[in-house]
Amino acid sequence: MTTKIYNVPDISCGHCTATIERELKLVDGLDSVTAELDTKQVTVEVQSDDVLVDVEKMLEEIGYPAA
Repeated sequence: MTTKIYNVPDISCGHCTATIERELKLVDGLDSVTAELDTKQVTVEVQSDDVLVDVEKMLEEIGYPAA
């Protein structure tokens, strides 16, 4: 299992964090996701590093690209 923390500067409210968590849960191989408004960070736990590519693509697609 791999843990990765992304800085996502476009997080500005609770709706943002809820959207990110809901959409990232759709990524195959993702075990957990937490989006935090205070730190503007998204923490994911994935089954393998290969899944991180899909996480990053999903963040782009939903309008919250990682910095």
